[in-house]
Amino acid sequence: MVIERQNEDIVIRLNASLIDMEEVQKLTNYFRLIESNARNKGTEEEASELAREVHSAWWATNRSRFIK
Repeated sequence: MVIERQNEDIVIRLNASLIDMEEVQKLTNYFRLIESNARNKGTEEEASELAREVHSAWWATNRSRFIK
């Protein structure tokens, strides 16, 4: 394994014959989450409002599945 920094990027090189691609995908998803969280400038209140909006939209779409 080789880890190096190139300007603003971190490059990780792995031997592909030793690593399962499913595990690489899980690791990539984790890094995306970390990267996304680092860019997040929202407040707790904004997150709560977004959650309410998503819930309302989901319920409007799916209500008929639960209430006949």
